Amino acid sequence: MTEAPMTAEPAPVVRGTTLGDAETFAGLIGPGRLIGIDAGTKTIGLALSDVTRTIGSALETIRRTKFSVDAVRLLELAREHAVAGFVLGFPVNLDGTEGPRAQGTRAFARNVNALCPLPILLWDERLTTSEAERMLIAADASRKRRGEVIDKLAATLILQGALDRMRRFSE
Repeated sequence: MTEAPMTAEPAPVVRGTTLGDAETFAGLIGPGRLIGIDAGTKTIGLALSDVTRTIGSALETIRRTKFSVDAVRLLELAREHAVAGFVLGFPVNLDGTEGPRAQGTRAFARNVNALCPLPILLWDERLTTSEAERMLIAADASRKRRGEVIDKLAATLILQGALDRMRRFSE
């Protein structure tokens, strides 16, 4: 996975902002874990990094209702796990352009930023759900089981991609 493209001029970076650059994000966040987010239309898959930000693990799937209700659960988990920031899967098209889903994801990020000072990294999520599906099929997971875990596995792949990229900045 790669960083999501940024189309606007770089602005001064403040906490509670949404970024498309992993290096800037890595320099902005303090100590703590990261939560990876795969925000779909019906569910929000979540993954959590370890304290050293080396490995991402599946955390939870939130069934979407209203944004305010979903955000309460997301922010509860962020507090519970001493989270320093979020890595939000950014659904760009295969050709790199942004469609309606990308705009919806930007709106989700803006709404989270309005409630929480933690920064958000937009991370290109192209093909992560397909990769998660292939992994679950290879593991011989039933269709029912795949439906239960696919979103948090996709969130784990999103988070792991960002963790791997950020680790290069500290080496």
